[in-house]
Amino acid sequence: MYQTVGHQIVVCYAKCMGLPLFRRRISGSTRDHALKYSVTAGDEVEDMFALLSEVKRRIPSIGAVSSGAIASDYQRLRVESVCSRLGLVSLAYMWRQDQTLLLEEMIRRGIVAITVKVAAMGLKPSVHLGKELAELKSHLLQMNESFGINVCGEGGEYETLTLDCPLFRNARIVLDDFEVILHSADSIASVGILHPLAFHVEPKPGSSSSIGDGAIAEENSSCLYEVNGAIAHTDGETKQTLNPTPTSDAYPDTNVCISKTGKTLFSIGCWIEEPSSASQGMKADLVKVLSRIENQLKDGGLSWANVLYVHLYISSMKEFGLANEVYVSFITEKKCHLGVPSRSTIELPLVQAGLGNAYVEVLVSNDLVKRVLHVQSISCWAPSCIGPYSQATLYGEILYMAGQLGLDPPTMKLCLGGATAQLDLALRNSEAVANAFKSSIFSSAIHFLVYCSAHLTSTEKEAVEQKLQNSYIAHLDSARSGSYPTILYVLAPDLPKGACVEIKPTLYVPTDGYNDNDDDGDITREPEAGGSKPSSSKVPSEWSAQYSGLHDSCCLANTVAGKICSAVVSVTNDIASKICPSTEHLHPSKEHLKAIARFCAFQLAKTLTDNSFTWDDVTMLRFYYSVERAVAADVVSRAFSEAFAELGAADGSLRIDGAPVFNLIPVSGSGRSASMDDVVTCELLASKA
Repeated sequence: MYQTVGHQIVVCYAKCMGLPLFRRRISGSTRDHALKYSVTAGDEVEDMFALLSEVKRRIPSIGAVSSGAIASDYQRLRVESVCSRLGLVSLAYMWRQDQTLLLEEMIRRGIVAITVKVAAMGLKPSVHLGKELAELKSHLLQMNESFGINVCGEGGEYETLTLDCPLFRNARIVLDDFEVILHSADSIASVGILHPLAFHVEPKPGSSSSIGDGAIAEENSSCLYEVNGAIAHTDGETKQTLNPTPTSDAYPDTNVCISKTGKTLFSIGCWIEEPSSASQGMKADLVKVLSRIENQLKDGGLSWANVLYVHLYISSMKEFGLANEVYVSFITEKKCHLGVPSRSTIELPLVQAGLGNAYVEVLVSNDLVKRVLHVQSISCWAPSCIGPYSQATLYGEILYMAGQLGLDPPTMKLCLGGATAQLDLALRNSEAVANAFKSSIFSSAIHFLVYCSAHLTSTEKEAVEQKLQNSYIAHLDSARSGSYPTILYVLAPDLPKGACVEIKPTLYVPTDGYNDNDDDGDITREPEAGGSKPSSSKVPSEWSAQYSGLHDSCCLANTVAGKICSAVVSVTNDIASKICPSTEHLHPSKEHLKAIARFCAFQLAKTLTDNSFTWDDVTMLRFYYSVERAVAADVVSRAFSEAFAELGAADGSLRIDGAPVFNLIPVSGSGRSASMDDVVTCELLASKA
């Protein structure tokens, strides 16, 4: 199976493959009991580190380690920790696969493994030790039905010794003698161990080499390596630990701008407002932006550990590698002890808009309470995240998922078939991540952001929208969610790996037990009785008279459980012509831009008021505008700043002093449909603490 996903297998069985066997006696014990492992002297994980360090020293070409982790985060995270320290890739192709199907496949493929330890209800040492998995299959399935045991022994129910498998090309192992040791005579779940005392190697029919005692001794003497001695750190590990964070002091001052929404949960955006001729390149711009955000966090008594999500916008996907190097020098696993933020990266026309080469938006919480899913192992489950960015972050009852591409998980390559095939696979990958939180994109989605590559033709973009309709929207469980998620399309010059499509779902994962596995209840509920209703947002009276009639035609909102609100306001050419009754909306003047900005501000204020939210509840607010309309970023910024200043004068709950409460995002196009031809599109997410 592994050879089909591009890896050459190196196994440490001296006689079976003629390759070296490395072994080390475990001297440590379990010292670090936390789920996420930290380097701890005397822990048994350090024995694995020492063993693999020696393997890598003697066989430098080794680049990956394969483990049999299926469902244990504890085990997977320890293997990933060691691999990360040694610069190796963790392979876990059985991760989160159905254990019944795995057991059947192992038996079908000729893996002969016997139980050498049993430690679970329904497994008796006197009866079940030394049995082959094929013999135990029906009993294990029955015990799964009765007691919920893991049929593959993933919970420590049993351990096995493999005597034969397809990888053993020339011989199989035959046990000649063994003893059974009763470790615990518990009446409910006895623990017994089978201890081999003698064995021999038996040639397989048609094997190419002779098997004899002399040959075995010769092989053992030349291919067996005992790894002993103290545990030493590698040069590579030291370099990773000492990698310094660059500072903006190395670069001349530039106009670095900042934005901030909300209070307890909020977004910080940072960009450079300067002509492209003044830019010093990607590295300098990103260092300045990340340094400014870092200082902003420190000023509030926060750190990168408080960051839940990162939107990384860069001017050229060709410099993704350089941008990633800068990123990982600021945001590391060491700085984020609860888990690294989830991330989405796309290319934007930043230089064309006069915004330098890097733009970063982070979602921040004041408290350190989050659940992070960060699987670095390559598997068949979902695309791995090798580096300091995770698949998803759960904060409160909102799951923020990293951008998903149409990547084939075991190969980490884009699937064939173009945009629609990539979208279909990206949906499946997103569902796999959602399932890890006992949720589903089909019943729990709040908002769906779809990035499309500007390389797509009009026909391909239409096909993407139709595919989303057929494969996703048509299958939404609206009876359970109470409403449909808001959907926004954004046209980007380029996406990671040259992908056609990238999707970013945001899900509702309630803490009170309501999820897609429940058989009762609707996740949309009214606020609890007795709670104080927030004061309504106020807007200038002339705005209401002018814009109220257009609300339903341009605004979509989704409110979940009275606690979360997502909204998309779409200012199409038709809407713009009604706001600005002239042809100038195609190339809007400053006054027309201000009118459009007022319209957007009004629609958002009305949406918040209609759904009993305030501006303090807003956690994210973006305005996407097309650079194709040849309007400078500073002109757009002033128009929206002035509109929000007018709104703030009428509504005391809207903070208008200091940094703006919104981010302006230059794009190649945006909208509620895949045509993405809006003049401006607004994206809002609000959440009550």
